[in-house]
Amino acid sequence: MAVPCRFIFIPRLVTVCTSRAKHNRQRDLLVKLTRSERDSRTFSTASVRCNHGEGDGSDSSRLSSQLTSRQALLPRRRRSLSPLERISSLLPQDALGPEVMQLREQNQQEQGEDADTRVSVPHCTPQESGPEAVTEDQGLDSQHATEEPKPSPWPTLPGESLLAFGELLIAEYQRKRRVEFKKMFQLQRGASVQSSWGIVLHGDIAGQPAGRFLKTNRGVPLFIRRASLEDYVLHMKRGPVITYPKDTAAMLMMMDVTQGDCVLESGSGSGAMSLFLSRAVGSTGAVLSLEVREDHHKRAALNYERWRASWSLRRGQEWPANVQFHNADLRAASSLLAGRGFHAVALDMINPQLVLPTVLPHLHPGAVCAVYLANITQVIDLLEGLRCSALPLLCEHIVEVPTRDWVVAPARQKDGQYCSRKAPTPSEDSSQGDSAHTEELTEELRTEEDCGPAFGSIPYIARPHHEQNSHTAFLVKLRKCVR
Repeated sequence: MAVPCRFIFIPRLVTVCTSRAKHNRQRDLLVKLTRSERDSRTFSTASVRCNHGEGDGSDSSRLSSQLTSRQALLPRRRRSLSPLERISSLLPQDALGPEVMQLREQNQQEQGEDADTRVSVPHCTPQESGPEAVTEDQGLDSQHATEEPKPSPWPTLPGESLLAFGELLIAEYQRKRRVEFKKMFQLQRGASVQSSWGIVLHGDIAGQPAGRFLKTNRGVPLFIRRASLEDYVLHMKRGPVITYPKDTAAMLMMMDVTQGDCVLESGSGSGAMSLFLSRAVGSTGAVLSLEVREDHHKRAALNYERWRASWSLRRGQEWPANVQFHNADLRAASSLLAGRGFHAVALDMINPQLVLPTVLPHLHPGAVCAVYLANITQVIDLLEGLRCSALPLLCEHIVEVPTRDWVVAPARQKDGQYCSRKAPTPSEDSSQGDSAHTEELTEELRTEEDCGPAFGSIPYIARPHHEQNSHTAFLVKLRKCVR
């Protein structure tokens, strides 16, 4: 017997209506609980404020305990998550739409307000809202106020100091094993290091450790470090040509200058040799430097004082003031040399043979006079002057100090990849063991791209650098003898 279609759907309709009515009742109950919670918040706040000045303490405590029990039950009756909220909680934040994001933010704000209310209401009872609560807050504030400052983010070793304003620094940029940019500057407030690769503010450099890479506004890393004495001599402002550090080191070895010596220098120039002599003789020694030209004399004195100022900021102690600069001709400076004896003499002038008769009486027997000459004809004139004047000097050495820079770096292909050593091709009559060894080498070369080149698998190139310092000067070593 066929059953009418309407009798089939009647039970299902009754079930749907029943569940719908149950859902409506739960919703009404949730709305009532929410309203009562809001009323209880308002009433609890008002009651606390009123009972703070007047009222019975027992009633207020009973009311606060009821509110606390009511609020403890509220979290247990939280509504269940909707299907949309469940799915949105599983999806990443980038895949959600603006409507879902707005709904999520509202729920988070409501949960935050509920948590704040549950935490703040018990602490706002009349028993705790008084002078004691204020005292506790003041104690917390005083604890934060007396908190020790955070240590510097850069660890420092004993004797190490961070970069400070006033120091002399070097900014350097290398690309493809070549120095593209190198500049010496003094760290100053409000200034910046400007280059073709961007700008770095001095304020970003101050407080940093030395030997650090800092990026310019164009993203190019510049290597920032302190200037050594060699860097300072090569990059300082100069008048005449300086005595290069390689020649200065050779002259110091010739003269055997040590702590406490008294040295005479003729030809201050830009002050390069004066600085190296000052460091060699130390605080117990002395250097007497003479210069004929007034502009060169001023430049040498300024360069010397500038280095001393930077050194005091760098090391926290003063560079010894052991150099006396004079604008005078050595041939007519008998008053400056009177009563003085020198352990060594350094001459950097065109005609040194003309001043040797004035210098020798003040040079210790067996001491050395080092002469810096630009060309070989000056060397010949010096030797001819010694022969004709019969001065008690022995010429021990005439040397030239060349330096040769080399480039040693891993070999690379045009695409930037490292070159690899090629395994020798085995001959046809090789043994099976050799072929197995060759297969192992080939397998290692295949896996270099995955785990990096193995040790000894990359060939190196070694050639002289294309930029070389050619001839600078001839050094003549003269020693005083007794006849």
